Amino acid sequence: MSGVLTLAATPIGDRSDASPRLIAALSSAPLIAAEDTRRLRRLTDGLDVRTSGRIVSYFEGNEAARTPDLVAMLVAGTDVLLVTDAGMPSVSDPGYRLVVAAVDAGIRVTSIPGPSAALAALAVSGLPVDRFCFEGFLPRKAGERSRRLAALAAEERTMVFFEAPHRTLAALSALTEAFGADRRAAVCRELTKTYEEVVRGGLGELVAWARDEVRGEVTLVVAGRPAGDGRVARGGDRRGPEPAGGRRAVEGRGGRCGCRDRYRKERAVRGGTRRFAGRAAMISPASPCPCCGALVPVTAANCGQCGLSMAAPPPPPQTWQPQPHFPQPRSSS
Repeated sequence: MSGVLTLAATPIGDRSDASPRLIAALSSAPLIAAEDTRRLRRLTDGLDVRTSGRIVSYFEGNEAARTPDLVAMLVAGTDVLLVTDAGMPSVSDPGYRLVVAAVDAGIRVTSIPGPSAALAALAVSGLPVDRFCFEGFLPRKAGERSRRLAALAAEERTMVFFEAPHRTLAALSALTEAFGADRRAAVCRELTKTYEEVVRGGLGELVAWARDEVRGEVTLVVAGRPAGDGRVARGGDRRGPEPAGGRRAVEGRGGRCGCRDRYRKERAVRGGTRRFAGRAAMISPASPCPCCGALVPVTAANCGQCGLSMAAPPPPPQTWQPQPHFPQPRSSS
């Protein structure tokens, strides 16, 4: 019988947040895969827990290489407890590869819920919590970060980001450029720790606050796009928000796109039944009207534009022809 892979959430700051299930699992697990074995040892010492199983490291640098070994132990019947430095494994932490490999191997995967920096920051941010999305860490490079924020330009849900303290100012500056200085946000620092701090305000205000040195673990919470806000991130769609009807308004065209009207006219001339005029030509062959140049289906009797009968040949063009001049003989007197 195969073993069980258990993902256990560890405290994000205050050790007393450790659940009784976590304490029991640490003391009884035959194999513990830890992101940092030294931090795990400090945690168990602070909780007065004596581990009885083997402890191996499992971090970003060896995650790909160690995953097959852990899966092999699970298949052989060994239970594996996976823990990271803080919070739930696999959520912006090592663990995703192991979960996928275990699922593919038919191994049972379960969890021990516990503290979460993302949910804690969202709860104390003062921003809407009914709909939200977790975006993890923003890219380090400015270009990639701008493209990521451009993709979030129309996001109406509250967004949660993790960020390193030394990149907090750059991240807030990029968010301000993308979403505007007035967009509401909160910086949550050192949650559940001694120097916990939550700073709320507009993104522009938070940029000014972050110019001083930022320390500790940081979680950013940013409000979604307000209704009717046409501002978008650099590189995004600059046409502005769509109206309630779902179609973008075009000035000078009565709120409708002129392209649709053009397609409708061409479709009527071609006599097609498909959505786009380009496809109508494939359904019904057409030829240009010799009078006005409009496309007329070969089965039509008259041109829909000028009314010219397509059955009879077109009338010859009326052109002015100079008349020959014959000089008259002069009469003799």
